[in-house]
Amino acid sequence: KGQKIGQAIDLADNVKLLKAVMKKAKVSTSKAISAIPSSAIFSSVLNLPDIPKKDLASAIKWEAKKVVPMDVDDMILDWQVLDTKEAASVSDEKEEINESSTEDTNGGNEEQKKDNSEADKKLPNLGNGRAKGKDNITHGKKVKHTKVLLTAAPKDLVKKYIETFRQANLNLLSIDTEPFALVRSLVGRDASALMLVDLGSTVTNISVIEAGVPVIIRSLNVGGLTVTKSIANSLNVNMARAEQFKYDVGIARGTDSKNDATEVPQTIRETLQPIVDELKYIINLYQNQSAYRIEKIVLTGGSALLVGLPDYLSEQLNLRAYVGDPWARVAYPEDLKPVLHEVGPRLSVAIGLAMRDIG
Repeated sequence: KGQKIGQAIDLADNVKLLKAVMKKAKVSTSKAISAIPSSAIFSSVLNLPDIPKKDLASAIKWEAKKVVPMDVDDMILDWQVLDTKEAASVSDEKEEINESSTEDTNGGNEEQKKDNSEADKKLPNLGNGRAKGKDNITHGKKVKHTKVLLTAAPKDLVKKYIETFRQANLNLLSIDTEPFALVRSLVGRDASALMLVDLGSTVTNISVIEAGVPVIIRSLNVGGLTVTKSIANSLNVNMARAEQFKYDVGIARGTDSKNDATEVPQTIRETLQPIVDELKYIINLYQNQSAYRIEKIVLTGGSALLVGLPDYLSEQLNLRAYVGDPWARVAYPEDLKPVLHEVGPRLSVAIGLAMRDIG
């Protein structure tokens, strides 16, 4: 079913990079937790008819074959039961599956895990999600439906993660996923429906979070580096100069005069338009399928620091948008606040991983 996700990872380069980072940071521990990016994982919310617990694993695997875009035998399947609702129905028809393009992880079933390889066992078993489903109410007898968050990760990719950390002399305690790490660092116990937008250098990951669980996750190949290249081409300057322009001028609207200060915001807006369009699409998709409404947009990632970006997105989407604070639940010296605020959006995933075992 196509090229395997994560096939291009260079094991030797990653090992070398890990060792260099540990040396420079003077890391003393040998324990580590890592996260698979959203773009490398498939996830979908399934609505299953009520079935005995012992049959859940086989039922989920059967449904996975319908929605996972790769051979399920090449994937590690993990899941979390989100909710069980009693709904009236005239037949055994299920609600339409809520599909996501790429995604994240969760709890599983012990019976199936016994059949998995060592790599399979490394997938997270978070068990901390809870979501409120939309009842499928029609006329007829009442039947129960179970909402399940399914996550699928390529086995080859997970094995590469394990081997990378082994060769770097690190004890990989667990493999998590970026959306759940971001939920810990940026959402906490907030039960409202919201969007997490992680603007990285080459990829933007978008997650809809409902009651602390990512129910829709998508990835877009547009990021901060895309913006820098567009500015460099538009102004005919080198990448270093374009990067400086990007953060000095930002996306705020300029004056009518024709100069760099007005051309840069226009270039940034045009480059980010695919992200804005995708956000609008996801908002409509979610709100057409859910009884809940997205209340806000939380930005993170290095490009979230673009001047004027939160206000611009708020204006375009008619929702409050702001840069999230991953340090909100972390104690630190007050005199470090300015520098931590500056680097925080780039460390949101790492902070969320560090909070994995914290209640």
